[in-house]
Amino acid sequence: MSAPAETDFDDWLIETFDNTGSFTVLIVLLGIGETEVALLRSAYLHVIGNDPRWADMVAMFSGAGVEWNGAVFFRAGEEGLVEDGEAKRRLASLVRHLHEDRTIIRDGEFFNRDGLRLSLEERVTH
Repeated sequence: MSAPAETDFDDWLIETFDNTGSFTVLIVLLGIGETEVALLRSAYLHVIGNDPRWADMVAMFSGAGVEWNGAVFFRAGEEGLVEDGEAKRRLASLVRHLHEDRTIIRDGEFFNRDGLRLSLEERVTH
């Protein structure tokens, strides 16, 4: 039996798995400042059950060796699970595009350090 959902991340993962079955997710750890979002580390993960919870992700992220306060998740593809080599290529492409345009974060599932959903607001300058 799966652990109960305790965070927005948990809700998203359970719903995504229930709708699609196993899938590969691309993950980018972020440093969120007042006016900027820094890309810190990236990885991919094959989700083969609906039981990884936010606490599991935080434990995994602790091995990244960086102080992060946000993470964004993107499904690697509509086809579900993606072969390792392809997942690496798609992750590299995603990171390259994020370096050019941080607004792409809006296309992913964006969470703070507590696993609560965030949204990227457009900065208005006058």
